[in-house]
Amino acid sequence: MNLPNKITTFRAILVPFFVFFMVFDKIPGNKWYALGVFIIASFSDLVDGKLARKYNLVTDFGKFMDPLADKLLVCSAMIALCGIGRLYSVVVIILIGREFIISGFRLIAADNGRVIAASMWGKVKTVVQMIMVCFLIADLGAEFGGTVHDVIGWLEAILVVGSTMLAIISLLEYIVKNKDVISTQK
Repeated sequence: MNLPNKITTFRAILVPFFVFFMVFDKIPGNKWYALGVFIIASFSDLVDGKLARKYNLVTDFGKFMDPLADKLLVCSAMIALCGIGRLYSVVVIILIGREFIISGFRLIAADNGRVIAASMWGKVKTVVQMIMVCFLIADLGAEFGGTVHDVIGWLEAILVVGSTMLAIISLLEYIVKNKDVISTQK
């Protein structure tokens, strides 16, 4: 197993630790531990991809496990944030639903010998989503009062709406660009 695949596996292993810290609020500072784990896992995604491409270490395991580890991390974060009242369930359904639809398109395309690469809209969505999750975990509005609380609340709302809109836009782009995947299946 090469280094990028080890990093991807490490990210997948971090997911239960992240969920543990998100869910068990009896641990002092649990949200900060959860945030730390989430940030480490998120950066590991950046690192493993760069290493795999730079040193030509792309493998079938990595092609399968990297997006799976990403989805496990992000979906776990959104479900946990919904569970603690930091994210509306309708937003979580839209964001996770988009992931399922895109994964379905990719599976059908792969079965037909095609690879559907991530689009620019999808990449921007991912970055905004990761920032949104970090802000929602940190819950800085609860730490401060007055104007700072209001500004952080607005920023969080903008990130949630932006992430949701980017998810919808990138989903529509995938469908339009790849609609032939459905019609040309074996």
